[in-house]
Formats: sequence, structure tokens, C-alpha cells
Amino acid sequence: MNKSQSLTKIALQKFKKDRWGVFSLAFIGLLILMAIFAYMLAPDTSKNANQMHLSIHSKPPGFKVLMLTILIENKAENDSFFNYFTGFESAATEVPILNYTTDNQTVIYTEYSEEPALAQQKQVPLSVFQTNGANKKIENYITEKKFYLGTDKYGRDVLSRLLIGSRVSIAIGFIGVFISLLIGIPIGAISGFYGGKVDAFFMWLINIVWSIPTVLLVIAITLALGKGFWQVFVAVGLTMWVEVARVVRGQVMSVKEMQYVTAAKALGYSNFRIVLHHVLPNVLSPVFVISAANFASAILIESGLSFLGLGAQPPVPSWGGMIKDHYHYIILGKAYLAVIPGFAMLLLVLAVMLVGNSLRDALDVK
Repeated sequence: MNKSQSLTKIALQKFKKDRWGVFSLAFIGLLILMAIFAYMLAPDTSKNANQMHLSIHSKPPGFKVLMLTILIENKAENDSFFNYFTGFESAATEVPILNYTTDNQTVIYTEYSEEPALAQQKQVPLSVFQTNGANKKIENYITEKKFYLGTDKYGRDVLSRLLIGSRVSIAIGFIGVFISLLIGIPIGAISGFYGGKVDAFFMWLINIVWSIPTVLLVIAITLALGKGFWQVFVAVGLTMWVEVARVVRGQVMSVKEMQYVTAAKALGYSNFRIVLHHVLPNVLSPVFVISAANFASAILIESGLSFLGLGAQPPVPSWGGMIKDHYHYIILGKAYLAVIPGFAMLLLVLAVMLVGNSLRDALDVK
């Protein structure tokens, strides 16, 4: 036990010396925290950040506009604690405006328009803003709203969609890799350790799955399970385990011939204990690297599924879905709508790859 702890400490010390690995791990941790508390950080706290303003669609980063908040009658905002993690059902609607005037009974405002000459004037009773008998000033319901990363083609806040969409992209990577490890490591270990007919059977199964194009297999599984959030996770995980199984099998076949494995057999240890305590700890180094690559593949596969309409379904935001909705804006002079989620995806994938490489070096028994 002391030996195991000392090896763990040595691995941690080696990992801490890799500044890029530590920085990348901290960056991933920050992204996870931002994803968990996304609704506390996002300017738009409505469910899925789906507050649409078509009059201000496709605006550049830093765009500012006056926003009039009109309360919805007979609808109270739910301030439950869980709404800070799932989003709020808004009890008000926001209207972008150019200007406004008031009298004793009504508020007259001019809706926002890129062509002020075509802007429409509307009015709303002043009583709408007098809730619970409180005679609040109309100025309390008019604020200047800034869209730090601009708005998408539906006039939704890109920053809010980016923060909340990180949940899908991060989850698809981690859960997809977890499922692939859960299936691939046992199959690879059993196949490589026992060999013979057991190995022949698993290799036959691996080769069949390997021969099917990944995207087609994911589409088939997604169609079989149905469109939805968790279906994508399962579909991606079930397509990536073959790579893990092949890597683990090859490593186990070389490690099982080592003298310490022969000694463990001579001491009468069970095969299960030998594989779990003596073989797997010495073959997991390349698994971290393949897992990092699978993480990147999972995000890209989710993007492909979103492009085909099989990924996370609207209005649930995801980075892949944001790219799919706005990729054609690249040639329309508003490339940032697709570049921003793409750049976020690039940083996340790069950080995971750097952590995977650092763990490989830290856990290398040589």
C-alpha cells in the first residue's frame, strides 16, 4: 500500500512540473464551473437563453440598445433555488426600443429598427408597470443592454448561449469518453490477457464495429434511441470504445509476459487480481492519450449530429449547434457568429489534449 502511495506521489510531482498540463487542467476546471453556474453568469437567464429579439439580430460584439421590460399579466416569476441552475421562466418580455414618451395613462415607444424612418410606434398602458400597487417610475423598466459577444440570427445573446451551450459540449466529451472506457477497458483487458478463442471472439466484434463508419454508426444508434440529450451521449460512447479496447489489448499482451505477472501467478493470485492490480496500472498511460483524442472526436461528432439535426434539439444550445446555425454567415461578413463557438471548442479540446499528454508522461513507469 505504501508503495502504491509513493508511486502516486511521484506521478503527482511529475505532473505538477508540467506547467502547460497544470494550466490546462485549471482551465478545464474553470470551464466546468462556468458550465455548472452558467445561469448565474449569463446576461440572459431565461431557459436555454432563448430570449429572442428579431429586430436586433446578427449584431456585432459590444452592441448596445435600450430595452423596455413589459410585465406579463397573471404570470409570476419563479425564484426557486434550482432555477439558478436550470434557468428562469420569465414573467416579462423585453422589447428593444429607440425612444419613448409617457403621459398619465400610456407609454408610447418606438420599436428598434435599423431604418429609423420605418420604425413603428406602439403604446402600452402605464398600469402594466404598476405591480402590487406600487407606482414605479417607467425609467425603472428601461435599461441600456449591452451584448458583449453580439446577437445571433434570432436576436439572442451569444454570450449567454455560449455559456449555457458549454454544458452539452463538455458533457458529451466526458460522458462519451467515460462510456468508451467503461466498455473498452474490460474488453481489451480480457481479450489481451486470456488470448485464444476469447481474443478471437472480441477481435471479431471489434473489427465489425471498426469497419462501420463512425458517423453512420452514431446516426444509426441515435435514430434507434431517438433524438434527445442523453441519446447523443450513449451513441457517441458506443462508437468510441473500439479504439480503447484495441489499445488496452495490445498493451496487456505485452505486459502479461513480464516477470512480475509471472511472479503474481506463482503466488496464487487470481486472474482478476492480477489484471486489476498488476496489469492495468501499467497499461493506462496510452489510454489517457486516446481518451483525450476521443474527447475531441466526441465534440466534433456532436457538431456533425447537430448539423444533421440529430444532436441536442432546439432550443437547447450547444457549441456545435451554434456553428451549424451560423456557418453560412462566414461569407456574409459576420464570421464571428460561427468563429466564437468554434474558438471555444478549440480551446477546450487543446486543453484536454495537453492534460492527456501530461498524464501520459507522469504515469509512464519507465
